[in-house]
Amino acid sequence: MRDAFAARLGRIPPYLFGELDELKAGVRTGLIDLGEGSPDLKPPPPVVQALVRALKDPENHRYPGYSGKLSARRAVAQWFRRRFGVELDPEKQVAMLLGSKEGAAHLIWATCGEGDVVAVCDPNYPVYPNQTRLAGAVPLTVPLEEKNGFLPDLNWLECSASRLKLLCLNYPNNPTAAVAPLDFYRRVVTLALKHGFFVVNDNVYSELYFGRQRPPSILEVPGAMECCLELNSLSKTFSLAGWRIGMAVGNRQLIQALLKVKQNTDSGPFGAIQDAAAFALRHAALSGPVRREYRRRRDVFCAELARAGWPVPVPEATFYVWARLPQRFAERQRGSRSYAFTLELLKHCRVMAAPGSGFGRQGEGFVRFALVASAARLREAARRIGRWLKTAGLSQ
Repeated sequence: MRDAFAARLGRIPPYLFGELDELKAGVRTGLIDLGEGSPDLKPPPPVVQALVRALKDPENHRYPGYSGKLSARRAVAQWFRRRFGVELDPEKQVAMLLGSKEGAAHLIWATCGEGDVVAVCDPNYPVYPNQTRLAGAVPLTVPLEEKNGFLPDLNWLECSASRLKLLCLNYPNNPTAAVAPLDFYRRVVTLALKHGFFVVNDNVYSELYFGRQRPPSILEVPGAMECCLELNSLSKTFSLAGWRIGMAVGNRQLIQALLKVKQNTDSGPFGAIQDAAAFALRHAALSGPVRREYRRRRDVFCAELARAGWPVPVPEATFYVWARLPQRFAERQRGSRSYAFTLELLKHCRVMAAPGSGFGRQGEGFVRFALVASAARLREAARRIGRWLKTAGLSQ
């Protein structure tokens, strides 16, 4: 039976969040789970009511179209115009997805084959390097360093740009919470057009920002439509993660290539969910309370960790806190420090976090907390961590 499975499965490691599920299964009571970025907030009631109404439409119980309902695609195009000032043709430049994760996978399979080079940032959302390997392509690791604001060094990247088929970006970033400015995107588009590679930007955290400056879209850059595709989702913006609804927008050739894979793999999202998503996008102000709640949680958690003797960077966007390990722990621990720290948090604090090393080699020495618990639970998590750090002599 050794040869019963495809050799390509050997190219990818176990999925990070599957491993975290196994770890936390051993904690029977009192667990505060900040490991996976699965929103705990309820969807806005008007969006749920829109879904209930849509369920009564008989047409929504037939097979959905592959590219999505035109009404939903028009809502996406209108939202992009209002939010980013970007004009999209809803018939050619928008596709509805079963979440952005599906779009990332299908795009890689549509554009890359055996031996093609795909630039993926490190640390990264694991789907990008893993789908690259499954497609037979070669991931080129682009380091994200704290000194560069966790943005790729484009001068470094240009040395390999002539070999690239695809550059995968994710800003606002998971796991680092970094935000890319529009000038960075301008340089990316210039590089892509010069060397002839495609760019995908995973912009699913675009609406989880906490300052006055809203994260931009790469499609705002003149010329981006010639080489770029952007993914977005309603999972975080409206707390609809379980609904599996997202969108791909941008270059029409990339949209058609993605849809060709999709047509031979799955279907479009459930029609009623598309109708509710269109309602949400037409009433985008419904995302305001979601954003304000995550900001409150961020402020509580970061302040409590600082009081506990572990000051961490306060993120400008996303619902992640990306923290360098306490210096004294890092100095004492050998080997995989991030993984060891995660185990210690689970053992001594009953707090689940994600080890930075699970997002790539550059993530070693960091840990990621997802703000997916109430402010009170986050305060309790930080206080538990503080008590352990003090007892273990690890406070800074």
